[in-house]
Amino acid sequence: MSWAGEIRPLGERSRRALQLSAPRLLLASFAGLIALGTAGLMLLPGVYAGEPLGFVDALFTITSAVCVTGLTVVDVGATLAPFGQVWLLLMIQAGGLGIMSFAALAAATFARRSSLAVEEAAAGPTALLPAGGPLALVRLIVLSTLLVEAAGAAALFALWAPRLGAGEAAWPALFHAVSAFCNAGFSLFPDSLMGFREDPATLLVIAGLLVAGGLGFVVIQDLRFRVWGRKRRLSTHSRLTLLASGWLLAGGTALFFLFEASGTLAGLDVGDRLANAAFMAATPRTAGFNAVDYDEVADPSLFLTFGLMWIGGSPGSTAGGVKTTTVALLGLLLFARLRGDRAVSTGGRTVPEDTLQRAVGLAVGSVILLALFVFALLVSELPARAEGDRAQLVRLAFEAQSALGTVGLSMGVTSQLTPTGRLLVVALMFLGRVGPLAVLGAMAIRGQRRVAMRYAHEDVLVG
Repeated sequence: MSWAGEIRPLGERSRRALQLSAPRLLLASFAGLIALGTAGLMLLPGVYAGEPLGFVDALFTITSAVCVTGLTVVDVGATLAPFGQVWLLLMIQAGGLGIMSFAALAAATFARRSSLAVEEAAAGPTALLPAGGPLALVRLIVLSTLLVEAAGAAALFALWAPRLGAGEAAWPALFHAVSAFCNAGFSLFPDSLMGFREDPATLLVIAGLLVAGGLGFVVIQDLRFRVWGRKRRLSTHSRLTLLASGWLLAGGTALFFLFEASGTLAGLDVGDRLANAAFMAATPRTAGFNAVDYDEVADPSLFLTFGLMWIGGSPGSTAGGVKTTTVALLGLLLFARLRGDRAVSTGGRTVPEDTLQRAVGLAVGSVILLALFVFALLVSELPARAEGDRAQLVRLAFEAQSALGTVGLSMGVTSQLTPTGRLLVVALMFLGRVGPLAVLGAMAIRGQRRVAMRYAHEDVLVG
């Protein structure tokens, strides 16, 4: 047995120190990139097409870009000059690639190995990392990102060149392809993609980029190996991710098609209505583009969107939320307990108890954090609320979940927030992007520590 006072070898203490620094490194990396981006937006020449942003609005915009959220208090296309748009796109790309990829590369360079915390935060279970560790992971992330974004940009250019002209379509096509794959949701058009609601090809290309970016690089690699015959079966992680994503997309499309048939999708033909419903099912999973006005959707659609924003994408992806695998594991856990099974299994594999505890912890933590920030926003925006306007509660809750899930959808209140409210949303976007990763890293570290003692058991009544 190992006791707290036992002297450990120097090498083990050094490795423990590296593990302890991983969640802090994650937080510092994102905070540093946000600081750099904000300074660039305020100090670099040629950034603005008109009046420059103040500190709070610049911080809000860059945090939204780095955390690939998409909430904005200004019209990006009209406010930022071409150089400013390039700067914003660089921040989106850096946030989409994930600072933890670079942290894993640094750990591999200076420590010859990546800590468990870095690996778990960057790409889920360490067994799913590509051979070669963090360096191979970074190569996979960069190569996959550039290839998919290039293909998306080419597809959008082909669709938009006849409409905008070849010279005017190139930059928007590249910007929106990167923004879509990174699940950022920033658009150069003042109404996001509402002008393309009768252009199903554009909506489906953007939705395809959103889904690809939200699957996760581990799943992409797993699928690649399966197609090339290097693996006989998909991993349990990939199977759960693909099943959950498929059900959410199919179910969401059907429900939005039903709920909005006489609402925001009325007047469209069946093909356009189906494409818009599919887009509405894809974009709340942390993408942020909108082809309809969410302040006008039916209440069931609003509730469904809220749920999809809470779930988000998949681990190791550009998406946020509590993740599809978390929700899938919670469902499997409930089903197992109702059947009286002690172990949770799927696809002929048993899920480790530690993984189930992390899933429960992330889900509970997300709900508690959301409740706290919704309350704080209600207090901060109280002076701006119109007398008797109870709809403000729904709008602010929607805004808070959109920020925490790094989604970017809004019911139109972002630009109306007070400076305090905007800073609260900045904090939510930051926590929504790095919080789950830092928590998982800390839990992974603690899971490696030996417990010297435990207290006696005593039960507590629940339910």
